[in-house]
Amino acid sequence: MPFTLPAAIDIVAETEVKRSRFIAALRRVDGPVEANDFLDEQRRLYPDARHHCWAYITGNEPSERAERAGDDGEPGGTAGVPMLQVLRTRDLVDVAVVVTRYFGGIKLGAGGLVRAYSGAVAAVVDAAPMVGRERLDLLALEVGHDTAGRVEAELRGRGVAVVDTAYGAAVTLTLATRDLARLAEAVAEITAGAANLVPAGTRWVDV
Repeated sequence: MPFTLPAAIDIVAETEVKRSRFIAALRRVDGPVEANDFLDEQRRLYPDARHHCWAYITGNEPSERAERAGDDGEPGGTAGVPMLQVLRTRDLVDVAVVVTRYFGGIKLGAGGLVRAYSGAVAAVVDAAPMVGRERLDLLALEVGHDTAGRVEAELRGRGVAVVDTAYGAAVTLTLATRDLARLAEAVAEITAGAANLVPAGTRWVDV
C-alpha cells in the first residue's frame, strides 16, 4: 500500500552534520507543477542558503508515476537521488521534499553528503503523520435535501468514506468502499431501503 501526507500540512525537520544545517521540508503535492512550486517556495524562504536539493514522487498508479530529483550544485548523485530513494523505500506517493543546506565550512565528501541528505529526509518522514492510499470502488447515492445531512452523518459515523457531495435537484453522495455488501447493508438501514447505490468507477482514497 502506498502512503502519503494528509492534505494541507507541511512537515519540517532540521539536522546538523559537521556544522552544516540541513532543513528538510515535506509536502503533499498533486503532480510535478505543485512539486516545483514547493521548491520555489523553499528557495524564497531560505534565499541565503547554498543548496536546495529536492525530490518528488507523484501518481498512485505505477503507470502514472513521475519521479524526479535534483542536486542543486552538490556533486552529482550525492543529494537528489539518495533523497528520492528514501521516498521510494517508504512507499510514498504524491509527496515532494526539499532539503536546504547551510554550509558549515567542513566538506563532507561524497559518502558524507549521501548520508546527510538521506538522513535529513528520513528524519522529516519519521516526523510526518502518514496516511495509506488505496484504490476503492465508488458508488453514487442520491438522497433528498431534507435527509442528506442525516444520511451523510450516519454514513461517516459508520466509517464510510464520503468523497464528494453534489447538490442539484437531489443530493448525490459519492461513497468509496472496499466492501460493497457491507456498504449496501448500511445504506439500506440508514435510508430504510429508499435509496439505491449506483456504480461510479474507482478512485485512490486516503484510508
